[in-house]
Amino acid sequence: MLIDRRRVKRLAIVSVLILAVMLALVIVLVWQPHVSRPDHREKPRVEEREEERARMVLEQIAARDVRDTRVLDAMRDVPRHFFVPEKYASSAYSDRPLPIGKGQTISQPFIVAFMTELLAVKPGDRILEIGTGSGYQAAVLAELTPFVYTIEIIEELGEQAAARLEELGYETVEVKIDDGYFGWEEHAPYDGIIVTCAAGHIPPPLLEQLKPGGRMVIPVGGVYEVQYLVLVTKDEEGRIRSQTLLPVRFVPMTGKAQG
Repeated sequence: MLIDRRRVKRLAIVSVLILAVMLALVIVLVWQPHVSRPDHREKPRVEEREEERARMVLEQIAARDVRDTRVLDAMRDVPRHFFVPEKYASSAYSDRPLPIGKGQTISQPFIVAFMTELLAVKPGDRILEIGTGSGYQAAVLAELTPFVYTIEIIEELGEQAAARLEELGYETVEVKIDDGYFGWEEHAPYDGIIVTCAAGHIPPPLLEQLKPGGRMVIPVGGVYEVQYLVLVTKDEEGRIRSQTLLPVRFVPMTGKAQG
């Protein structure tokens, strides 16, 4: 029997090409999703002071009717003591806000949890935070969704927070140094917006960047006025509704908000 060597060679080449294509498909289907979808990343975990975090959640947060288990888990997992100056580290899990420098504070644990629960964050939601501060609130949000964008007007604090978040493994959080009054249009619309500084009114750009069906939590009130935490919702037709929840005390929003 005669063997056509050229035909055998062609068949061999075709077989190799088919195998190469099949291998490429396996790589795309099996490996690629874990690279391109940050929600599959392994969350950072710190065992240090675990018991204090658990007690904080039980006595300060769950006891005040915060019920979302994902929020409670996030508050239990994020190492708050890494987000405060060293001299205040021993008080990191106390039931009060703490100074972080530049006239700013890290909010009381209950307020962080309460505001986070109000956002009703779902995995994959796009969340904007105004007022990065130490980065603690952004880290809590990053436990719930990988798409967290946060703006800090004070350059030094923003840079420190960005470095801290990256060092602790919250590398999906994007930090921007800018005036949060104008939001971050590049990544809009947002499923949720959380504002951690008080404004005399709700900034119109934030309302515009809120997605239909989205929620915004913001403290509203002037520097010398009583501030109230307000929940803002936008329905599917773009209608805005607001609900005043409870009196609070936050540092003021600076920049455009102050005129």
